[in-house]
Formats: sequence, C-alpha cells, structure tokens
Amino acid sequence: MIHLQRVALLIALTGLGVSACGGGGHDQGPPISYTTQIQSDPSFDGDIALTLSNAFIVTQGMSATVQSVFAGIDSVTGDEYRTFLDFQLTGSNGVPGNAFIESAFLDIYVNSLQPTVGTLPILVELVSFQPPNLLATDYDRTAQPPLASIVVSPDFAQSDVGTNVSIDVTSLIIKAQDLGLVDFQVRIMEDLGPAIPLLLEINDTTGANRDSLAPLLTVTYH
Repeated sequence: MIHLQRVALLIALTGLGVSACGGGGHDQGPPISYTTQIQSDPSFDGDIALTLSNAFIVTQGMSATVQSVFAGIDSVTGDEYRTFLDFQLTGSNGVPGNAFIESAFLDIYVNSLQPTVGTLPILVELVSFQPPNLLATDYDRTAQPPLASIVVSPDFAQSDVGTNVSIDVTSLIIKAQDLGLVDFQVRIMEDLGPAIPLLLEINDTTGANRDSLAPLLTVTYH
C-alpha cells in the first residue's frame, strides 16, 4: 500500500514538472526574423516623360548611356518624369509569399535635384505592370491606378544630393504580399498639387558601384 502511494506521488510530481515547463513546448519564444536585400532590376527600371506637346517618352533599361532615372518636372523643357523601379520578390533572395512583414525600406541615391533652389514633394505608388515592360499608359494614374501609395516625408532637398535616402515602404510591401505580386514595382512621381519645376535624378548605375548606389529594397520579415 505504501509502495502504491509513492508511485502516485511520483506521477503527480512529474505532471507538475511538465506543466511548469510549458506543457511540452508551447512556449517557443519570439519568431526568428530574417532580413533580405533586393536590388532593382536594371533591365526593367526606367522612366516615362510627358512633354508639353502631350507626347510620351518611354525609357526602360539601363545601358552605357542611361545610368539614372528621373522624377519631377524639368524646369527647362517643362517635361514631367515618373520613375518606375522593379524588384523581384521571388527566388532565393526574395520574400516568401506567406511571410509576416516587419519592415521594408527603399534606398535611393540622389544624383541631383535641379534647379538647386526649392524642395520637391514625392509620391511613391505601388503599381503592377506585367509583363514588366513599360508602356506610355503606365504614366497615367487612371490607366495604371496605384494599388497603394505613400508620401515621402520630408520633401527632397539639396541636402539629399549625394546621399542615400531611405524611404519606409512597409505598407506597400504588405499590400504587394496581400495581392500575391511576384514583383514589387513602384512609380515615383512628384506629389499631386501645384506644379513644382524640380527634377530628381536617381542613380541606377550598372557599373562597379551598383551595390552601393543603385536602388535597394531591404525587407525584414518572419
């Protein structure tokens, strides 16, 4: 009888120990975060200009003579430019479709802001042009409506020239994930409002410095 009581007591104590340890592994701690960096695709990056005569000029693909993209209004010609950048979300360096996005930042290197006086408000819009070949209609916000957008704060200024500007695009990446997009594609343009004759030049070099100068998307997820 005493032996049976001891066995019962050992079983009870063992049960308490399991409970104290979290019920067999339910307490697994916080999820592990991963960070990936994706460079824009220079073969699909480009810009579209709308001239004063209502003609569209589409430039896509970096080359020996094209190493940057533009957004804003050229104060000399009056042409308005809108930049398009393409980042592949699939592949070994991409973002899993079921990932929970913690943060996402778009880094761009500002080559110039012309003229040198004033500030430029910029709008970044999530778009989807598939296959990723730019058409003149991609310029238009009605023909190619934004899926989501953010206003960059603060406005671009001369102090940004020669630096990498980091833009929080977390909400845009989350939207892209929700829609199951295989590419993260953005349209960068002057924010809507009174026309401001300032032109932003974004570095998109294919040279030796591409790793440090070209558009870069950094996503942290779990």
